[in-house]
Amino acid sequence: MLPRGASSMPPPPNPAPYFPPPRVTLPSGLEILRTFSGAVIFLEILFGTIVWILVASTRVPLPLLQGWVMFVAVTAWFLSIVFLSVFLFGYANRIAVNWNQADFIFHGATFVFYFGAFLLQAATTSLHHLPRKFNSTTQERILSGREYNISIAASV
Repeated sequence: MLPRGASSMPPPPNPAPYFPPPRVTLPSGLEILRTFSGAVIFLEILFGTIVWILVASTRVPLPLLQGWVMFVAVTAWFLSIVFLSVFLFGYANRIAVNWNQADFIFHGATFVFYFGAFLLQAATTSLHHLPRKFNSTTQERILSGREYNISIAASV
């Protein structure tokens, strides 16, 4: 018979051995470029540079819309370079962060911001047929033919 207040159940196990600290499963150095994540970061840098150049080469007829597109392109480009550098130079092994989760959140946030920038750039491109000055007798359009083509490329 058990003494009063005693239980026949064993004490619960210590949870510490079952939840080890997060490990870096993404490789460091140039090996990061062979992973899916590294390839996506490299493509973000490449296409961010292209969007940055294309939008900057137009007259920016709608500064509010295209200003946000430029902000997203430049910020995502810079953060992608920083994120890739963390893995290239081995800082990921020194910083105790769940890099798999950080990678997922980074790419998810970048996708959301680039998708919003795409919508704004596409909206700017779709207004190419409107006149620049509504009270003017000249029919100068918001986007010239060359700028229209550049805006399509930037949207894509």
